[in-house]
Amino acid sequence: MSEQSTDLREIVRERYAAAAVKVTEGGTAWCGPQPVEVDENFGSTLYAADDRDALPAEAVAASLGCGNPTAVAELREGERVLDLGSGGGIDVLLSARRVGPSGKAHGLDMTDEMLALALANAAEAGATNVEFLRGTIEAIPLPASTIDVVISNCVINLSTDKPAVFAETFRVLKPGGRIGVLDVVADDTLTPAQRGERGDHVGCVAGALSFAEYREGLQAAGFTDISITPTHAVADGMHSAIVRAVKPVAAATPSEATESADACCGVNACCTPAETSADPALTVTEAKSASGCGCQG
Repeated sequence: MSEQSTDLREIVRERYAAAAVKVTEGGTAWCGPQPVEVDENFGSTLYAADDRDALPAEAVAASLGCGNPTAVAELREGERVLDLGSGGGIDVLLSARRVGPSGKAHGLDMTDEMLALALANAAEAGATNVEFLRGTIEAIPLPASTIDVVISNCVINLSTDKPAVFAETFRVLKPGGRIGVLDVVADDTLTPAQRGERGDHVGCVAGALSFAEYREGLQAAGFTDISITPTHAVADGMHSAIVRAVKPVAAATPSEATESADACCGVNACCTPAETSADPALTVTEAKSASGCGCQG
């Protein structure tokens, strides 16, 4: 990663950490460079009143998204869901309710303060089928082919390496799995400079791809059945959009097809003293390397 990308990621992390602290202290989160409340295009007002009322107040107050991905992802009982950039946990908690006790909702965030807030919110909500992970959306700390649905709420646009996000999302999805995300997308007529004028990398509209670039990025990662549907304007030429796509069933590889939850990264009892290779022909180290899931510890 370039020094500039690292700097931008740290700026984003610092701002969202400050937002979490503000919520913990009883305030409202923000996504711009100044501590101001987000407008009607962002935040908890985009959720149905019944959803807001069923969650801890802090989870609702920490919402910085541009929509409600759980309402567009068509979640089903028993599914495993991953929320990229889960923040205070509002979408993870809503997902956990929709997939039920037989399913599970994972939240991924790089900000310790947001993770602490999310864990507190999950405890207050009494949610037992949730897990919050620390990491980046460019290097998801989960095994390949283990997730049914990936959701996200206006976070991918903040990434400085979107091809990596798309590739990692494709990797962790099961064959036939899908994405149902909300993101900020720019008109194809806007140049990168014009997009930059509408927000920087600490703003809610920062870093947006155009509609054509978004579609091309998903196709390059291997996704099919791609649709990008704008819902409302968030700035001049910038839109909140519903993005859907599918990982083809034919994308399965032999190692992915045989890997199970008990054989994380091609290894049984992964990262414990009892770990063994799921393939007797491979050593533990070879199995982890072949899985490509990043579990090398």
